Amino acid sequence: QVQLLESGGGLVQAGGSLRLSCGASENIFNFNAMAWYRRAPGKERELVARIIVGGKTTYDDRVKGRFTISRDGNINTIYLQMNSLKVDDTAHYSCHASILTRQFWGPGTQVTVSS
Repeated sequence: QVQLLESGGGLVQAGGSLRLSCGASENIFNFNAMAWYRRAPGKERELVARIIVGGKTTYDDRVKGRFTISRDGNINTIYLQMNSLKVDDTAHYSCHASILTRQFWGPGTQVTVSS
C-alpha cells in the first residue's frame, strides 16, 4: 500500500511563504502523476498543482506565478513552494498520487494565512 505523508503546513501572514513536502513510501517515478490539492472550509476540493512523470507541471490559475511544484526522486518527495500567500490560500492541503486508475492520498496538512 502506497503511503504519502505531508509536512510543512502552519500559520503564516499574508505575503509570506511556506514549503509543503510530501514523502512517498515508494519511488515517485512509479506514479503517473503527483499533485497537491486543497480544500477550504465550505468549499470543494480543488487541484492546486500537478507534476506528471515526465516532469510537466500544471497549476490552477489562482496560484500560477506564486506556487511551484517540484520533486526530488532521490528521497521520493514532492514539494509545493508557496510564495506571496493570500488569506484565500487558507485550506487543508493534501498530496495525491496516481498509478493508472489507482489513487492515493496523504492525510494532509493545514495552511492558515492570516491578514
